[in-house]
Amino acid sequence: MLDELASDLSDGELITDPDLMEGYRHDEARQAAAGLPLAVVMARSVDDVVATMRWATRHRVPVVPRGAGTGLSGGASAIDGGIVLSLAQMRQIREIAANELLAVVEPGVLNAELGKAVAGEGLFYPPDPSSFEISTLGGNVATNAGGLRCVKYGVTRDSVLGLEVVLADGRVIQTGGRTVKNVAGYDLTRLFVGSEGTLGIITGATLRLRPKPPVEPISFVASFPTLPGAGAAVAAIMTSMSPSLLEFIDNVSINLIEDNRRMDLDRSSAALLIGQSDSLQAAAEVAEMAERCTAAGADFVVVAEDPAESDALLEARRAHHWAVNAAGDVINDDVGVPRDRLADLLVGIEAIGKEHNVMISTVGHAGDGNLHPTFIFPHGDAAAKQTALVAAHEVCRLAVSLGGTITGEHGVGSMKREWLADQLDEDTYAVHRMVKQAFDPLGILNPGKAI
Repeated sequence: MLDELASDLSDGELITDPDLMEGYRHDEARQAAAGLPLAVVMARSVDDVVATMRWATRHRVPVVPRGAGTGLSGGASAIDGGIVLSLAQMRQIREIAANELLAVVEPGVLNAELGKAVAGEGLFYPPDPSSFEISTLGGNVATNAGGLRCVKYGVTRDSVLGLEVVLADGRVIQTGGRTVKNVAGYDLTRLFVGSEGTLGIITGATLRLRPKPPVEPISFVASFPTLPGAGAAVAAIMTSMSPSLLEFIDNVSINLIEDNRRMDLDRSSAALLIGQSDSLQAAAEVAEMAERCTAAGADFVVVAEDPAESDALLEARRAHHWAVNAAGDVINDDVGVPRDRLADLLVGIEAIGKEHNVMISTVGHAGDGNLHPTFIFPHGDAAAKQTALVAAHEVCRLAVSLGGTITGEHGVGSMKREWLADQLDEDTYAVHRMVKQAFDPLGILNPGKAI
């Protein structure tokens, strides 16, 4: 069977060496179970993907699509006896049409690569997940990735105009197009965005670009003595303003970041808010945001008008991922609530951590109501892992009870698949299964993930 697959590939490579395959078994959700695949297909063209899916359909072999493996939900975990289909070598930017404000890319192009490629045209691509320097655009689309700028520019879905998709049986379809308005037929583009490789394999994306902001962004950082005060400030800012980002860092995270890398953050602060504006009125908007933080009880607010200072503030926020992973084994959570319930979520997370004696480090995109509680426990401690999973599930249930969601941008993957029933009623769940059956009747596309 594998010899047949190898001969079917046109440009790709078939990897069967167990040592080489080991690096393709997991994504960044290391606590998610991962199987032993038959092989890894390193696709370099659409033809390779088509050949793989036709072969998989003939032999009824499951296929797990994979980008750079930066996902945090176990969505790219390998399956016993399956194929891992890596799209990381499909690296072409097929077109940059500056006059149409769009780019056409293959799935292996890194988010940061597209940003650099369009900067010379005076343009930028808004979605910026924290892993933007190493995550692929195909993976971003498959998980509907978010990021720091989502509060103003929207998530990945809002920047996708069309897709090229290889279906489970190897057929290739085009969804959407190059126009901003397009209501011909069902909106299949939005259906595939965020589907985590369970409905089809994304091999190309037409992405919406925007003119580069007219000024260098101006940022501020505000320190709060209480979590409710930080939540109140977020609500006050978002009722009438449009920051280009508004990020949250709790006390545990502040200290972990400082332990890992000195960044001169206030270790005594209960929470930090980092905000930014990139509009023509940036100075006035940041001044008003700072005033609202002060009114909500901030101990101090510092405005960083120098671009280097602004970059340093964002670097502190992005450093969280490395800091928590240096502290122990982790379970990365991802929940969202209406912005006016953010303070309730923050207080609830703190209480759950104390109840279960689990260290929880929380950062997030406060302006979206999207938080990332990270559960930290000693390396290799199985009992502590189970306790952390119980706490993580409680946080997800809390978010749903507050009118929110168990995942804002990481996806369900395998880590939260059993928890999805907390959010979806049975009839809604049944419709999901109907969609899956229609696109993947043999159940070979990333089984055990998402639904």
